[in-house]
Amino acid sequence: MERTKQNAPIGVFDSGFGGLTVVKELMRQLPGEDLVYFGDTARVPYGTKSKESIIRFSVENTEVLLKQNVKMVVVACNSSASYALEVLKNKYDIPIIGVIDPGAKKATQVSRNKRIGVIATSATVNSYSYDKAIKYFDSSVKIFSQACPLFVPLVEEGWAHKRIAVDLAEEYLKGMKKSGVDALILGCTHYPLLKNVLKKVMGKKVYLVDSAKEVAGEVKNVLLKEGLSAKQGQGKYRFLISDRPQHFQIIARKFLGRPIQVELVNDR
Repeated sequence: MERTKQNAPIGVFDSGFGGLTVVKELMRQLPGEDLVYFGDTARVPYGTKSKESIIRFSVENTEVLLKQNVKMVVVACNSSASYALEVLKNKYDIPIIGVIDPGAKKATQVSRNKRIGVIATSATVNSYSYDKAIKYFDSSVKIFSQACPLFVPLVEEGWAHKRIAVDLAEEYLKGMKKSGVDALILGCTHYPLLKNVLKKVMGKKVYLVDSAKEVAGEVKNVLLKEGLSAKQGQGKYRFLISDRPQHFQIIARKFLGRPIQVELVNDR
């Protein structure tokens, strides 16, 4: 493997901000890797869009990253991973990883009573992508899904630690609590920022599956397997977006705990 290919960046895309939880985990687990993130902030959210639109947007986002000569693409948007992952894998000849399979696999590993909950956007829930992935890893599991569309704006407003977050979670998850799940997949990349609230509502006995953490582990495994791991050093990070750079910088600081510089992309 050429050194230049090993030192190429990992590309990550999302409909907006949520994929930054994946970026943060990649920074932690793979500190030597360069990263290029593209947030399609002009068209966020994807969770309410049609399957056809999500696939088209996902192809266009991948093209943005390929122009940056990335060695791998991480689809850090659950809606895109639900509808477009196979299309992208068939279209491009570099490794492409989604956020669904790693989280589904982890949930089947940690669940003791084979009752797994999934919380996500409406598009992800309606795609049944997590159901299919969970059943692939363990066909005997019973799955309980709940769309939580208001969690995303709640996180982006910076209200994850306010009382309203607990009230909203109680309302969304009352059925989930009655179902007796012992593992809960956070099926949207915004949701890890609500971990404390979700733990409080669901109780200590329910394992929260953070897809961002599992995806980063999967990226690490694929890089090693394909001989694509970067040489030693500190990774460099670039953040590309399609709209509202100042707004993105403010929210990104909440997600990453550090200031960033952003670049506007208008050439799709």
